[in-house]
Amino acid sequence: MNDIIKKQLEDARSHMEKAIDFCDSELVKIRAGKAMPSMLDGIMVDYYGTPTPLSQIGTVNTPDARTLVIQPWEKSMLSVIEKAIMESNIGLNPQNDGVIIRLNVPPLTEERRKDLVKKVKEEVEKGRIAIRNIRKDANEKIKKSKTDGSSDDEIKVGEAEVQKLTDANIIKVDKLAEIKEKDIMTV
Repeated sequence: MNDIIKKQLEDARSHMEKAIDFCDSELVKIRAGKAMPSMLDGIMVDYYGTPTPLSQIGTVNTPDARTLVIQPWEKSMLSVIEKAIMESNIGLNPQNDGVIIRLNVPPLTEERRKDLVKKVKEEVEKGRIAIRNIRKDANEKIKKSKTDGSSDDEIKVGEAEVQKLTDANIIKVDKLAEIKEKDIMTV
């Protein structure tokens, strides 16, 4: 296999890994009824005019399975954090006691669990589509390498390798979905 095809395989491998990481990060945001600090990862707080991740202006802890506690490093940030959480639409109501902010994570109803599983399936399908698009791009570039002197056999081997990568990465995405669905459906 020539260097051009090897480079396309490496590019495809790294892009697919990034697609899986992104899919995983999207799945983490879907809450499964258990309080997890990662539920607040996407929340940006207006820190003196600069949008700043919540985790950088205070500590986020889980004293029990249903509660998140945010303790800002500056008491003046309490109302700003509270406002950011309410605007984020994560479905949690902050309770500010003047020192910390508590977020009670309500238990999930059966209907809500099914909705979350649908959302998981949507995110996983986006991951699969991203992987298939990477495969398509890699195969096109491998076919174009014929003009650079790649033989038909090398191209076929390259395409077969890309397909193996694609299959392996789609299995990884499916496993992520399986774990998340099990997590959501566990009462």
